[in-house]
Parts: sequence; structure tokens; C-alpha cells
Amino acid sequence: MTELDINDYDYDLPESRIAQYPAAERDKSQLLISKGENISKDIFRNIDKYLPSGSLLVFNNTRVIRARLLFRKDSGAVIEILCLEPLLPYDYSLSFGSKNPVEWKCIVGNLKKWKSGILKTVFTSEGVGKNLFADKLATEGDTCRIRFTWDDKDLSFAEVIEACGHIPLPPYINRSDEKEDNIRYQTVYSSVNGSVAAPTAGLHFTNSVFSSLESAGIKTAEITLHVGAGTFKPVKSENIYQHEMHTEHFFVDKKTLKSLLAYRGKIIPVGTTSVRTLESLYWLGVKLMSDGLKATVELSVGQWEAYDLPQSVTVEESLEMLLSYMRRDNKTFIRASTSILIMPGYEFRMTSGIITNFHQPKSTLLLLISAFAGKRWKELYIFALKNDFRFLSYGDSSLLLK
Repeated sequence: MTELDINDYDYDLPESRIAQYPAAERDKSQLLISKGENISKDIFRNIDKYLPSGSLLVFNNTRVIRARLLFRKDSGAVIEILCLEPLLPYDYSLSFGSKNPVEWKCIVGNLKKWKSGILKTVFTSEGVGKNLFADKLATEGDTCRIRFTWDDKDLSFAEVIEACGHIPLPPYINRSDEKEDNIRYQTVYSSVNGSVAAPTAGLHFTNSVFSSLESAGIKTAEITLHVGAGTFKPVKSENIYQHEMHTEHFFVDKKTLKSLLAYRGKIIPVGTTSVRTLESLYWLGVKLMSDGLKATVELSVGQWEAYDLPQSVTVEESLEMLLSYMRRDNKTFIRASTSILIMPGYEFRMTSGIITNFHQPKSTLLLLISAFAGKRWKELYIFALKNDFRFLSYGDSSLLLK
């Protein structure tokens, strides 16, 4: 690893190229194909023609929650609360299913106007007015611990935020969320509530595309990584080693682990969240091998651990170790967290191709793409700009192959 200047990962992205709305049809978005020295383009619905035979596509099945909650004080000031992750209960499914008060780590907009007191917002459930209350328990860095209560004990927290929350569109989409976003800012295969941002590489897939993949003999598997707001966190320091990565939680079941083992060397993650999950899985196995399978606490991968851990463990050894860990503790899935930072110099263990959108200048996501594509990343982005590709979350897609 060498010193890295984030300014080397900058490019001119005109605002007019940032997609404010999705394509009229999901699978009619543009697709850039990069294989070897060749760069070409097509529409996304033809992606099956470019995938290597026998590939395994890995999808992030997380579902975006209506995490943006708006409260109006008596003074008229609007306080915006963005739910990031559950604290009590700590488990996502338990928190969403709870009919009792829950506590979440949140980002609070207009926090200076909320000195004290409990906030209230009114929502409607089955035609009847209800109240949601927010109580600020503590401030922790740039986030707050918020307790939510509501006055209908027949409603779960998931039902409450579904009724009164807003889809949390990314900050570079300069508009309020609209009815269409409830559908289009979700993948068609989303199933596990928890994200505050969509795994946007998956937004292009349709049932028709999945049928084409099946006909082409392309296999699929699913993981779950709940995307946090930190995915949009800009790199403000010129020296990447001074940047603090965000932490995200992920879940991988035994069936997927066995598929990854069977298809090693042919794995193509759909999106950077899937890349981060799969590469983190490998390092979890390495950590378990290093401590002799003694880990009994929640598994995690730190920001720099991938560069400090033993580098000689094979993918097969790592995944077999994870399966041994699951058998020992009678687990059906791995639950872990990661703050891994994948940057140029990183050696990919699990990833042989990536399906991904186009990312912001000077972002950690662009560093990940550069780590995979090498110095050609800029050539790919120039091609996309010259060929009228649309950028970022609602933008077009790319298939990057080794």
C-alpha cells in the first residue's frame, strides 16, 4: 500500500448528468461493458449476453425503509429525523416488529432548533389519525439516540414509519420524494427491511432479465447488507488514511455460503454493497482461522484489517472455516458488521466481476471501482460521459469484468 491522494480520483461531473429520476423502464437503462481492453455499450436487458457462462450473481436483498421522519414544532420549525440503525431492540427484525417504544441511532436535521421536549407528528392508519412521538435521549458525535413511541399499540414500528415516513432519497437528488419513488427506489427483489439507501446497481433488474439469466445458465444468490447514510459520506481529507469509514451490518445464510464455495472464481456481485459483503466474508474466515475458531462475540471487519491480516489463506479455506463456525454454534446465518475500505492496492478474493452504477468523484465507492478496474477507471468514466450515460443512484449501469 502506498500513500493515496484522493484528488487523483476526481473527475468533472456536471449536475445535468446526475439522474434525478429513474429511466422510464428499469431494464432499458444504458449498460457499459468493460472486458479486457474493450469498452462497449448496450441496454441493460441484454446483460445476459455479456456475463461469463457459469457465473454466480450475488444480490443484496435489503429493502429501503421510509426512514425520513418529519416533525413540526409549535414554533413552526421542521425537525427532520433520519433513522440509521436500531439500538433497542438491537435486532432489525425485532425493532420493526415491536409494538412498544424503540430506540434508534439517528441523524437529526435542524438539531439546533430542538433544544428540549418531545416532538410529535400526526399520521393516518386505516383512516384514523395517530401520533408518533420522538424523544432525544442523547447526542453521540454527529448522531442522536432517539426513542420513538406511538399511541396505537396494535401497530408495529414498521407499520408506523410506513404510514408517516418518507423515502430517503440521496442528497444529490434535488427534489422531494414522490409516489413513484416508493416503487422505483427499491429493487424488485428487495425483501429485508433496513436500508436508508438503495443498493442501486440492482435497480435495473426486472423479472424479464431474471428469466434471461436463467435461460443463459447464470445462477443467483442473495446476501443482506443494510446500506447506511455513511455510503454518501465524502472523503474530505486528501490523505485517505485520515478518513473514517462508516459501519454497515450484513447477514449471509448457509445456503449462500455453500454457493459461494461452489462458484469461487466465478462470482459477480451486483453493486458495491455486495462486493463489500463478500470481501468482508473472506476476512471473517481469515480472522476465525487466526484465533483458532474462538470468536464468540459479534463478528466484524475493521477499516484496515484486510491489509493487516494474513494474506495467504485461500477462499476455500476461509469459507470452510465460516461453515465450521456455523456448525459449531448451530447457526443458520452469519451476522456481522464491516467498515472495510477497499482502495487501490487491495487484492480481491471473492470478486471476479462487478455490476455497478457510476459513482461520485472523490468517494470511497469510486476508490473501490478503481481498486478493481485499475487506472482504467477514468477511461471508463470518460466513455460514459461522452456517450450520455446518466450518473449516480438513478443513473445507468456498468459491467466490469477482469
